[in-house]
Amino acid sequence: MDASGSLVERIAAHVDASPIRPVRIVGMDGPAGAGKSTVARAVAERLDAPVVEIDDFVSWGDFAGWWPRLEEQVLAPLLAGRDARYQRRDWEGDEFGTALGEWRVLPWAPIVVLEGVTSTRRAVADRLACRVWVDAPAELRLARGIARDGESHRPLWERWQAEEAAFFAADGARERADFLLDTSGRPSTADAGQR
Repeated sequence: MDASGSLVERIAAHVDASPIRPVRIVGMDGPAGAGKSTVARAVAERLDAPVVEIDDFVSWGDFAGWWPRLEEQVLAPLLAGRDARYQRRDWEGDEFGTALGEWRVLPWAPIVVLEGVTSTRRAVADRLACRVWVDAPAELRLARGIARDGESHRPLWERWQAEEAAFFAADGARERADFLLDTSGRPSTADAGQR
């Protein structure tokens, strides 16, 4: 995966040229375990932009129902030129539930990276300055997830992969992407490609 080189520069150029204001949001989407966080960190560093993680909203038991909270607490304020204030998911105290924890204030910035599963969904796609799709084969993504979370989480990961596959098939996020990146290390015509 070339997250530090030419891809990041091409994304930065795309964002700089975007007419979307007052904030330019870069959506970093793709299935869990694909490597979005790694790419998002490189892009955010290059753009001097904060990152909002979808993991602060989603939970194992709620694949998509959290979106209205992200719209209200993050997207609406940022797009109106104001600071965002949102309550983060309490993964440490309630890993398998939906409890919320601490509040976070994200000062308004001219560029923000929104990183995580479904971050370029149809509901927000036209408000994004750039849409990046990060992917890898399902078996590799599952292996990465199990390596991070442990074998006990395999059923959760398998259920999650089925939910996200159904969501993405219906939503078409990959097809809307401005950039495609395959993090498997295998040759791909879409690797670090721009649409």
